[in-house]
Amino acid sequence: MAFEPPWVCTNQQGLVGQLLQSHQRAFQTPLIASPRRQPSLRLSCQELFACGFPVLAHDGSPEPKLTYANAAALVLWDAPWAELVGLPSRLTAPTAEQAERSLALSKAKCEDAIKGYSGIRISRKGRRFMIQNARIWTLWDQHQHACGQAASFSNWWWI
Repeated sequence: MAFEPPWVCTNQQGLVGQLLQSHQRAFQTPLIASPRRQPSLRLSCQELFACGFPVLAHDGSPEPKLTYANAAALVLWDAPWAELVGLPSRLTAPTAEQAERSLALSKAKCEDAIKGYSGIRISRKGRRFMIQNARIWTLWDQHQHACGQAASFSNWWWI
């Protein structure tokens, strides 16, 4: 049996479908451009993982845990998939910034989505960086129940 990267396995295909559909619902624009009208979920997984900007998602539990991180996010947070996915998402921000992050997530949850968020984050090795003009949106399951949140940004720098 061939090795299958974790970001294209069956459960991730469903999550990527939610990420893409929920982003379209929230912002009326695709998260990633695809040359195909209806790419397969497996191809969408590969395209989202390889896109040039960070994308992360967490579940809807009381202590949300990361459920997705694409290649750009893994590089920025300086962690392999197995270390970042499953991590409490609050740990992506320094302790002093977690309250502000939580407020932004609450606002995005109430409004379904927000644009223009900025904040300080921290890599797994302790390097701090600023993200700017991030989008945060609610993830919806097939029954139209909120099941998590996702974030994406293309502007960031080390501080």
